[in-house]
Amino acid sequence: MSLDSMTESVDKAVSGFFEPIASWLGEVVFYSVPVAGTELPLIVAWLVVAGLVFSAWFGLVQIRKFRLAVDVVRGKYDEKGSTGEVNHFQALTAAVSGTVGLGNIAGVAVAVSIGGPGATFWMILCGLLGMATKFVEVTLGVKYREVHADGTVSGGPMHYLPKGLADRFGKNGKTLGKVLAVLASFMVLFFGLFGGNLFQVNQSYAQLVSVAGGENGALGSSAGALFFGILIAALVGIVLLGGIRSIANVTSKLVPSMAAIYIAACLVVILVNVTAVPDAVVTIVEGAFNPEGVAGGVLGALIIGFKRAAFSNEAGLGSAPIAHSAVKTKHPASEGLVALLEPFIDTVIICTMTALTIVIANPASWAEARAGESIGGVTITSDAFGTVLPWFPYILTIAVLLFAVSTVLTWGYYCLKAWTHLFGRSKASEITFKVLYTLFAVAGSLLTLQTLIDMADAVLFMLAVINIIGLYLLAPIVKRELNTFLEFVRARKAGEKDDSGDDKEPVKTTV
Repeated sequence: MSLDSMTESVDKAVSGFFEPIASWLGEVVFYSVPVAGTELPLIVAWLVVAGLVFSAWFGLVQIRKFRLAVDVVRGKYDEKGSTGEVNHFQALTAAVSGTVGLGNIAGVAVAVSIGGPGATFWMILCGLLGMATKFVEVTLGVKYREVHADGTVSGGPMHYLPKGLADRFGKNGKTLGKVLAVLASFMVLFFGLFGGNLFQVNQSYAQLVSVAGGENGALGSSAGALFFGILIAALVGIVLLGGIRSIANVTSKLVPSMAAIYIAACLVVILVNVTAVPDAVVTIVEGAFNPEGVAGGVLGALIIGFKRAAFSNEAGLGSAPIAHSAVKTKHPASEGLVALLEPFIDTVIICTMTALTIVIANPASWAEARAGESIGGVTITSDAFGTVLPWFPYILTIAVLLFAVSTVLTWGYYCLKAWTHLFGRSKASEITFKVLYTLFAVAGSLLTLQTLIDMADAVLFMLAVINIIGLYLLAPIVKRELNTFLEFVRARKAGEKDDSGDDKEPVKTTV
């Protein structure tokens, strides 16, 4: 029996078994209600409303404290002797590597095909709102993280839900929090194995095959797929062995590199068509408020834009706090501010660059997709690059591979923390997980398992329901942490003035 027939049999068997479960779960989690001729998934509304609430609650912290967030990333407010494993920049790049992926390339193309160019405007707005949600959850992640005897750190919703709820509501809150922590761990683990690992490897392999001669090319065979899977698994396994320090060291170099490559590629397309830029911007703004050919009109474009942004930057899903919790800091809100830069990078910059490139290049495949043809998102983006130089799709392939590898790495860390919360931190337990995770990477090049990937998406967004309820209940704690950090910043600034010759007495920090 050939490897191809074996993998096809496994795909069919798994899909047949899980199809009813995946279908039911998808209908529940992504339940939609009709709004002005289109469908609004309630989970998207749940995430967007959270962004609105937290933006108001914290006085548009994502705008007022944006510059401070950048200063924190630069290390301006670092303190010696802070507990943690990585610096602010490394924590940010590790978390960004988990959100920046194929959704920024393929997902955005689908969004501007279904929702028109105007979906880009609403995508940006949703990204700005998500910055506030990310600030809240990451502040809690650092506040309630667990520092182990060996200096390593564990954090995330599996820690701040039980500890935070116990702080606010006592014994009953602690009991509820423990149940939610187990559920959160399972959800992170399930999505990580299938959505954060297998799917990323599968899609990056598909893109590589498409530019390497297709199914008849060198990598098109099952042997080529197996080689690719083993190569990715080996790279991921080596980095995972080093823990968050190793992952952060890789992502701190990989994320800026892959972002620079991708943005540079987008800029080349834009600059070649620079005269079309003003019209493209007008098209995006007009399309946001007067879209043509979009079901539901303005609301249709808004919903599609919000959906893409919410699915892309993962604000409110509880995943990013796991990476950010490892930061070296004495002030939880300092990392919360750093984290609000994530949706800005992921959605406002990278997703917008993709959309703008497609709108300006206006490839034939995009027009066909808008007319109702079934065309993959990666194909549309690839064709947009191809309008400038025929070899540009190769640049896209490099970006896809880098995005995929970085996502697999970060979700490996997320999954490890979920696994150890469920099964303990023993050496045997950690090695068992790492072996399992690398095997899933190999499987990703051979198997589609689309049913399980769909289930993984549903499971992760179930976590968003649990997580955001916890964020609402624990928001007062976040406000106290923010005030504490801002007091520290004021004291640090006053101290700097004194050092420069100011006659004022030094302001003593109360934290």
